[in-house]
Amino acid sequence: MTSSQIKHFDYIFTGTGLAALMTAYKMIVSGKFSDKSILLLDQNLKKTNDRTWCFWDKEDSMWSSIISKKWDSALFANEEFKRDLALKPYSYNKINGLDFYNFVFETISNQSNITFLNEKVTDINELETHVFVGTEENRYTCNYLFNSIYTKAFAESQTKYPVLQQHFIGWFVKTGSEVFNPEQATFMDFSVEQKRNTRFMYVLPSSKTEALVEYTLFSEKLLSKEEYENEIKIYLEKLGVNQYEIVEKEQGSIPMTCYPFWQKNTKRVLNIGTAGGWTKASTGYTFKNSDKNSSKLVDFIYDFEVSGSLMMKAFYKKNRFWFYDLLLLDILYRHNELGSSIFSSLFRKGNPALIFKFLDEETSFLEDVKVILKCPKIPFIKALFRVIFLSNKSDQNH
Repeated sequence: MTSSQIKHFDYIFTGTGLAALMTAYKMIVSGKFSDKSILLLDQNLKKTNDRTWCFWDKEDSMWSSIISKKWDSALFANEEFKRDLALKPYSYNKINGLDFYNFVFETISNQSNITFLNEKVTDINELETHVFVGTEENRYTCNYLFNSIYTKAFAESQTKYPVLQQHFIGWFVKTGSEVFNPEQATFMDFSVEQKRNTRFMYVLPSSKTEALVEYTLFSEKLLSKEEYENEIKIYLEKLGVNQYEIVEKEQGSIPMTCYPFWQKNTKRVLNIGTAGGWTKASTGYTFKNSDKNSSKLVDFIYDFEVSGSLMMKAFYKKNRFWFYDLLLLDILYRHNELGSSIFSSLFRKGNPALIFKFLDEETSFLEDVKVILKCPKIPFIKALFRVIFLSNKSDQNH
């Protein structure tokens, strides 16, 4: 292929995960990019129900039509207590991966300026005036590139910022007897054996006989598949489930780290999604953060295009919530067995709506203090000193 045959686009998205699809969808909805050529590249066709996204919200959004289930109540439990959490003014919402993909691609397929190609990206090379993208089949160029292909080595080959994984296997089960409460999601149940880790069950019931039952850990190392599945079996037995059918399975591992992925952004390449640090580091939640960041990004692209200069490096700003996440990750990285006691101290008497507001990074500083004071003091004070020392050391190196 000669250079004259290389197809040029205004924007290319490498990878079409949640962040890329949200951003592309919002670019369409805004009506401000209809004169721009956009290419989406992914080796995955997005035709399977490969994940479940959950988030809490107070009002309807552009995603409301694809929410498959809402809960106004959640259960938090450990081996000593159970607490029903009244979530209002929030509801806890579930979106199935395939419903999201179909919703977005239906809109994308009607746009003459947007192309989706099922190709694996092999090479990204930024030049002064454009970005070159190679796939196994073709070559492309663009003015600006949005990359959501996660490179594990960036975070995992450094030691300055702790890296944990939120890793899980979930079974969608159909039971022979009515054992689930479809009006209540089990947010975290730490009554499972901790084995010196942070381990909990997560249950999303859609009826009295149907639920997603997920065994989840916040820890450094993954387990064998049998270990997750064995714990799900034990938990179902504990719930009194004797007969059940596994309708579907899901599994995943989401990096939990405050590693500054945005420092990899350049003049023409912006990392988004998990690859850009959009995952909430302390919880592994991605939907709400991606929703907020994709909206900011669409405004950012438009504003800078209008001014004639788009500097990708300027997109990200660190805030105090990044610092709070760093404290928690520092503790869990060093003492993974403390997870249950930290989350239990938050939810035992804390106001659920305030905790959710805090996790959404929408609290005032005074509200932050109210939430943080519920946490065990000594581990956080120790972590604070370690993190301050780390920051000072980092400042001296710049």
